[in-house]
Amino acid sequence: MSQKGLVHALVFDKKGSAKEISYEHLKNYEYDDGLLLWVHFVYSSSEANEWIAEYSGIDPIAVEALLTDETRPRTTILDENILIALRGVNLNPNSDPEDMISIRLYISENLIISTKKRDLLSVKDIVNSLNHNKGPINSSEFLVAIADRLTCRMEGTIDNIQDNASEIEELVIESNSLELRTKISTIRREAIALRRYLSPQREAIYTLYHAKISWINDYDKIQLREINDQLIRYVEELDSINDKVALVQDELTNKVTEQMNKRMYLLSIISAIFLPLGFLTGLLGINVGGIPGAENTNSFMIFTVFLLVMGVLQYYLLKKFKWI
Repeated sequence: MSQKGLVHALVFDKKGSAKEISYEHLKNYEYDDGLLLWVHFVYSSSEANEWIAEYSGIDPIAVEALLTDETRPRTTILDENILIALRGVNLNPNSDPEDMISIRLYISENLIISTKKRDLLSVKDIVNSLNHNKGPINSSEFLVAIADRLTCRMEGTIDNIQDNASEIEELVIESNSLELRTKISTIRREAIALRRYLSPQREAIYTLYHAKISWINDYDKIQLREINDQLIRYVEELDSINDKVALVQDELTNKVTEQMNKRMYLLSIISAIFLPLGFLTGLLGINVGGIPGAENTNSFMIFTVFLLVMGVLQYYLLKKFKWI
């Protein structure tokens, strides 16, 4: 990435490859109906603000959307132009996949402007395909390519969450470990974070393939519909994961509650048996005159046997009434 915040400025030859141009050349670029220009900026850079606002010639609404700090997946149709914001899973090293990376796109028949804050592997894929003469040849194919790559890369992350949820389900059945609560919370957080962006992204793609844009051909619309169906499946899987994890969490809570109830019940039985015994020992242990058996050397043994018999009798009565 250059110091000016321009990541790529590529002129497509519409045969599968592209030529890189500099920022200085970009400022004086003259649009050619036979070519397609793609510029990719870091949106926070001053040069991105300068070129998009002053040299791109696009709608002010699109300018604001491309340079905003926060965005959510959406599609806005501006005549024959598309303003779209998408999200992709964060597959960068030492990062959380659910910390999704945004990309903002303005796409017309001969101009593509994209802005980002962090790197997306899907963008690198398209650049790499152009370097090998296998890239998109027009704006329609570029739109399908970026949407398809962003969507396909979500599958591994969602499958991983699904596997973790199934593993937790088995562990709860086999074990009562309270450590599972942390794992359950992690899975729910990941699923909720992904669904937060996938649901509006599904609506954004749905809007795309229903939009009446002349430069999007019928075949590309079919591909967009397939991408939308895939996003619907992902959202349904995330909903299923949340439901499964919620049931697992309820099961774990029930097991923990049952364990506590059993322990409290045992303590209650012990307390019930020892309450009268404690009362008698406390009563006979007071230091006042008139305590029965105080002068008898066998009174301690007699009283001990009496307490033992009384404890056994209490246990028998509790068993008889099925309280234990």
